[in-house]
Amino acid sequence: MSDLKAAGFKSSELIAGLDTAFKSYSDKEKAEAMKKSNGIFELQVTNADKETVTWTIDMKKTGTVYKGKATPKADVTIILSDDTLVDLAAGKTNGQKAFMTGKLKTKGNMMLATKLDTVLKGAKAKL
Repeated sequence: MSDLKAAGFKSSELIAGLDTAFKSYSDKEKAEAMKKSNGIFELQVTNADKETVTWTIDMKKTGTVYKGKATPKADVTIILSDDTLVDLAAGKTNGQKAFMTGKLKTKGNMMLATKLDTVLKGAKAKL
């Protein structure tokens, strides 16, 4: 089991997929992806059992994803359910819609939160 995965979270596969995609980027692709979002996203994801896991997507300094709180500090913290994150990645919903319906909350740079869709789509294209 990868260090990124968390038992009981459907979005674990997605996060592991992001990691695979980021690692497959050429330096140029990584630089372009980072330029598009230029932020550190901390995802606080809660599953049906009310367990929470934190993943960080660093699209500012390293172009990586890791489990745990953001270091340096996140530009935006996104609080959402496991199901919502899976739906976002699948394109069944978008960040704005999830936010408007209360399925997604943010702390920090809210405008940056809208770029999470771009990060997920870009990585998905590489898989």
